[in-house]
Amino acid sequence: MFVDRVLSGMRPTGNLHLGHYHGVLKNWLALQQKYECLFFVADWHALTTHYDSPEIIGQNSWDMVIDWLAAGVDPARATLFIQSKVPAHAELYLLLSMITPLGWLERVPTYKDQQEKLAGKDLSTYGFLGYPLLQSADILIYRANLVPVGEDQAPHLEFTREISRRFNHIFGKEPDFENKVAQAIKKMGSRKGKLYSELRNRCQEQGDESALIAARSLLEEQQNLSTDDHERLSGHLEGKSKIILPEPQTLLTQASRMPGLDGQKMSKSYGNTIGLREDADSITRKVRTMPTDPARIRRSDPGNPEKCPVWQFHQLYSSAETRNWVQQGCTSAGIGCLECKQPVIQAILDEQAPILERARMYEKDPAQVRKIIADGCEKANWLAEETMRDVRAALGLGYL
Repeated sequence: MFVDRVLSGMRPTGNLHLGHYHGVLKNWLALQQKYECLFFVADWHALTTHYDSPEIIGQNSWDMVIDWLAAGVDPARATLFIQSKVPAHAELYLLLSMITPLGWLERVPTYKDQQEKLAGKDLSTYGFLGYPLLQSADILIYRANLVPVGEDQAPHLEFTREISRRFNHIFGKEPDFENKVAQAIKKMGSRKGKLYSELRNRCQEQGDESALIAARSLLEEQQNLSTDDHERLSGHLEGKSKIILPEPQTLLTQASRMPGLDGQKMSKSYGNTIGLREDADSITRKVRTMPTDPARIRRSDPGNPEKCPVWQFHQLYSSAETRNWVQQGCTSAGIGCLECKQPVIQAILDEQAPILERARMYEKDPAQVRKIIADGCEKANWLAEETMRDVRAALGLGYL
């Protein structure tokens, strides 16, 4: 059986902002407390849309790693690495491409959406068409069974599950599979072996979900089974052959509530961001010049917080007491817009203070950052090679 392992990555396409912090990084901080986590710089993915400006990717990658560390990602709890430093990603991507129907790639929802959003860029490339498969290779190479995604990315994970099923169906049919399954059941002992067979029959014949859960739990308790035997019995349980690449499960994350300065979603393409490491004067200026309720032309005009982008920031940053103060003061014209914005400015600056302090520490010691990544790449390569040995063997590739 495989351990619970989380995998997530980011493309190094520019400076991170508060939308990244609230939408992704804060979730990473929670996950690293509960699971084995691998977080990677997806520099090859950046090339799918920025192939004409590769010079920005290198520096962006190191800046982004500092952003992660500054936000609180702990290299003692999580493995941080760079995608292109683990060549096995490309090898598995190539091998998976041999069995991936072209239509599967073309039907991924974001394929046409991104082409429309980036209409000024020529994306009629194989790399762009194939990026969902590269994402699948990123996940499957580490046998990561938990992948944090938002609802908009869920189809990508279902695509990965389809790839996993297809690979296991085609290549998981090892010689003498049924006999090896029988031998593995015997190793469980008479009583537990019989219970496993009964649970499997209930699962197969009656579609009993509780029997499937019980059988999986039973297998996890077996200490005298090899990893291969665990995989065989797991596959046999669900009417499959040996599981070489396990299917990842969706770890659905809540959509980020971080608004942009104009009330839209915070995004570099909208020009409405606050940088994760932006200086205090710039943040203060940006918030003070944010648009407010257009009905408040004069200081004495009452307003409606629901029509004001600043109110969205209060919902994220302010206490109930402050929000009540804003509601009453705005609707009665008891406070002005600049007064309303001041608690937001202070809350953002307070949030960023420890981030900036950690960032300065890593900026002064780039050798430490490179060591963290070197150690992470070493572990990632080891894990990836462990998977690739099984993949190559399944494909009959006689690597020495």
